Amino acid sequence: MDSEASEVGSDPSRTILYAQVREGNPQMSIDEEDRLRPLNWPESGGKVYLGDVAQAALRALGPHDPPRFAESPVFDEQRWVLVSRANELTMTITSTAYWGFGLFKSCFMNQIEIRGPYGLRARCVHDIVASLGHKPWEPARVSKFESVTGAKLAEHRVAWEELVSRASEGMSEEIIELEDVTRRLRGTDESIEGILDSAETALYEARMALADRNAPAVERALGRAYTAIVEADPSTEVRSSEMRASEDLLYEVPLVDLSEEE
Repeated sequence: MDSEASEVGSDPSRTILYAQVREGNPQMSIDEEDRLRPLNWPESGGKVYLGDVAQAALRALGPHDPPRFAESPVFDEQRWVLVSRANELTMTITSTAYWGFGLFKSCFMNQIEIRGPYGLRARCVHDIVASLGHKPWEPARVSKFESVTGAKLAEHRVAWEELVSRASEGMSEEIIELEDVTRRLRGTDESIEGILDSAETALYEARMALADRNAPAVERALGRAYTAIVEADPSTEVRSSEMRASEDLLYEVPLVDLSEEE
């Protein structure tokens, strides 16, 4: 890891985070073009242990082409550098041992570098934390983690949490925006009151999902609310630019599900 990449946190163009690996699985294959593939891929060029953090990170990145290894594993299947792109984001994940010579799965950490718009980076990090279900910045060996990364544990925590908070605030703002539109439509036409009730129910579900850090459920609920509002008043324009970008990504980039093994 070079000195530039060791800086923890976010700037206008990129984010650098470090995460403790807790599980080495899933094991996957590398094809002849150094791309990540499901286990037992035909004409595989090798094997690799992706790990729980990298798997969560790639899922959070969204639909993407098969990631490519900038550095493939040689003797240790858990030491590698992987690059993936999705729409406006580019993610580079470096897997390396930071203590114990890599003899145990907890010896490994991942450096995650994300480049692209800050709001999209924040959403991606939010989804990583939600998918893992634990705090990725809490290492198995604190002193070694701090020494190798060049940052104190508190700095790692802040770097992760500020992005999670930014993503949560963005989703909350979208909910508030739709709630305001729903209130403005109340009383304008008796025939749309039932449709607006459906919108309010969906927005309540979005708030509950946000409290659970379930971003996909938030998006689904917001989609239902938006559909109801447009049905009530087709002239209404309420979507934020980030919501539109998220929708465009879903339709423009083919999904590669790395969770399935052939």
